[in-house]
Amino acid sequence: MIALPAGYNIRHTVESDHLVVVEAIGRWWETPNRAMLGLLMPRLFFQFFTQTSWIVEDDAGEIGAFLIGFRSQDDPSVCYIHFVGVDPALRRSGLAGELYGQFFQTMKDLGCTEVRAITGSFNARSQAFHKAMGFAAHGDREIDGVLAYADYDGPGEPRVAFSRAI
Repeated sequence: MIALPAGYNIRHTVESDHLVVVEAIGRWWETPNRAMLGLLMPRLFFQFFTQTSWIVEDDAGEIGAFLIGFRSQDDPSVCYIHFVGVDPALRRSGLAGELYGQFFQTMKDLGCTEVRAITGSFNARSQAFHKAMGFAAHGDREIDGVLAYADYDGPGEPRVAFSRAI
């Protein structure tokens, strides 16, 4: 069971969470760009991956965190954490780690043995978090001082790829 701050609950996502999460990205990141918002603009994440994605909200229904993830259709032993967000007021509370743990256990129960994720080459906080969670970083060249793949998500969009056994 996930350890949540007092007054918070966890549930699977539903389609009506789509705009709530997209709006949270705009509030929680100081400079959300269109590319970042675009990662969750397709409503499909809230239509087809609800049993492997979660929302944390307070008793008043205000969102505190979310994790959007899914199992690979091509390789059912692999799963992917697509996007995670935590309200800045709740960061460093262990909430993201708890969400990752929930995802790991759910996917392990489904037969997955590996989890993957990516982050921007500039995002040192995310890179440190993933390494602390036991992920190995991958890339093919140094970008922004870290091993990353250039143009991973399109021209000028380098990413650090992560993998971890579960």
